[in-house]
Amino acid sequence: MLEYFKTILDKVSFDLKLFEKELKKAIKSLVAEEIEELRKWCYFNYGESHQLVLQRCFTH
Repeated sequence: MLEYFKTILDKVSFDLKLFEKELKKAIKSLVAEEIEELRKWCYFNYGESHQLVLQRCFTH
């Protein structure tokens, strides 16, 4: 599932609202270990362009 969500996030990364919606869905669906891996992947790939969204999603 983790790889599936990475693919989805790549495809919707052009739209911040859609990216945030899909990221929240991913966080709800994954286990803690996968969420941590997703967090690292997101910050590596989208840390500059989507920083506020990432902070909102990963601090709740």
